[in-house]
Amino acid sequence: MPSSQRRIVAPGDELDPKVEAKEPYVVEVGGKKVATVVGLLDYKGQKPSYIPLEAVYIPKPGDVIIGLVTGIGVTNWFLDINSPYQAVLNIQDFLGRPFNPATDDPARLLKIGDYVKAKVLAFDRTRNPLLTVQEDGLGRITEGKVITISPAKVPRVIGRKGSMLNMIQEETGCDVFVAVNGRVHVKCENEDLEDIVIVAVKMIEREAHKTGLTDRIRRLIREERVVRGV
Repeated sequence: MPSSQRRIVAPGDELDPKVEAKEPYVVEVGGKKVATVVGLLDYKGQKPSYIPLEAVYIPKPGDVIIGLVTGIGVTNWFLDINSPYQAVLNIQDFLGRPFNPATDDPARLLKIGDYVKAKVLAFDRTRNPLLTVQEDGLGRITEGKVITISPAKVPRVIGRKGSMLNMIQEETGCDVFVAVNGRVHVKCENEDLEDIVIVAVKMIEREAHKTGLTDRIRRLIREERVVRGV
């Protein structure tokens, strides 16, 4: 098979035994690797790679994610993390000190609709994922825009060795953080550039299975910059 060939894989299709892929998107059946979701089999490089085109985000301790505040409790917040599981962020962790109910109002610290960049501290599928923001770069997102894409498309937005993401940042001068749970934080010097990046990311999500995508995204960005005068 030519080294540059790609093909769409359907659920139940047998994969090349050399493919490195993880459950639940690929499983062993009778000693053979079988796809469980629609994916893209790419023979570019030394080893074939399998990219799921359908996926859900399953939290793992250590993951850095972006959550959306959807509920406020007495001592914590509940966050949508683009997953079947709802995450919890404790007020004490957010403050970095003991919680004082007389002076600390959770509704003033974080509002419903706020986005938070956080790390998954603990998760074992028997209770909601527990988050922490007690590291540099974590906390409430106060600038830029956040969009949500399918977690399956995250590797395509990042690209091989970061190629797609690096190109987008170089072409726009924006800071773009792609979280493993399918949330993308875009921060640029103006809203027009932020909108261009969002259009580009959404195009990647739609056309993740197509070849030559990096060059098309580069052309899109350059054309949009000319049209918008930025």
